[in-house]
Amino acid sequence: MTATAAPTAAYYEALPTERQAPMRHLREVLSAHLPAGFEEAMSYGIPAFVVPLSLYPAGYHCKKGEPLPFISLASQKGYIALHHMGLYSSEELLNWFKAEWAKSTTAKLDMGKGCIRFKKPDAIPYEVIGRLAEKLTPAQWIESYEATLKKQP
Repeated sequence: MTATAAPTAAYYEALPTERQAPMRHLREVLSAHLPAGFEEAMSYGIPAFVVPLSLYPAGYHCKKGEPLPFISLASQKGYIALHHMGLYSSEELLNWFKAEWAKSTTAKLDMGKGCIRFKKPDAIPYEVIGRLAEKLTPAQWIESYEATLKKQP
């Protein structure tokens, strides 16, 4: 994975003090575990790991000329959010994640379709997040993304 901290540095520096360490730790875990090819960028105003246009020139269909989003991090008012597009598009991956979550922590899983919400930063299961990050390569994510697009009317 290629990391370019400059675009995201200001985001992390502007976070409330109590959010900086867990957000930076999540970033480090993702950077260390994502397969080669993903790049760090700002997307929709938050730090993200994307498939760059150099690997997927078609980019994101919702925002022409933008790289394909994959994972993003956000510090919301009451929680830290990790958005993982693969969880949204793959029931198999989602089921794997839920099972691993249950094995790794007693914290209740709070998530939407592809958004995991961490209300207690000290209970983030970083190891599970790292293993989740390893599950899809950029090529696999592109394949899943394109298959999902073809299903849409």
